[in-house]
Amino acid sequence: MNFTTCLLVALGGAIGTLARYGVASWALPVSKEFPFGTLIINVAGSFIIGFFGTLTLAVGKFPVSENTRLFVMVGICGGFTTFSSFSLQTLDLLRGGSPVKAILNAVLSVVLCLGAVAIGHWLATRLNGDTPQIAQLEIEEEA
Repeated sequence: MNFTTCLLVALGGAIGTLARYGVASWALPVSKEFPFGTLIINVAGSFIIGFFGTLTLAVGKFPVSENTRLFVMVGICGGFTTFSSFSLQTLDLLRGGSPVKAILNAVLSVVLCLGAVAIGHWLATRLNGDTPQIAQLEIEEEA
């Protein structure tokens, strides 16, 4: 970990956070009864990390530096995705007497996000000539 890498991750986090705020604001009119904004954000972030993480491997079609991968995968995706918001909103649905909506939110979030990361990975694997690896650094596994 060095200063440049930390700055890049922080900048990526700021970009991801602003993107999250923008998407959440855009989805607010349809998120009154169900947290669609958070669901959209998490599915999109899952696709991005699966696609980018696979396509930019050292053996991928578009290899990039470790710092670029950390900027996108840890910074942007980390600032953009919203697992803590998902957890709070699901708890609020339960506490508010909407257990069906809470379960629906949890199931849709897990299924759609796993599906999005799998589709992103699958698509990038095809573009990479069938290289089935996502993370190449231990830190990327934790992102």
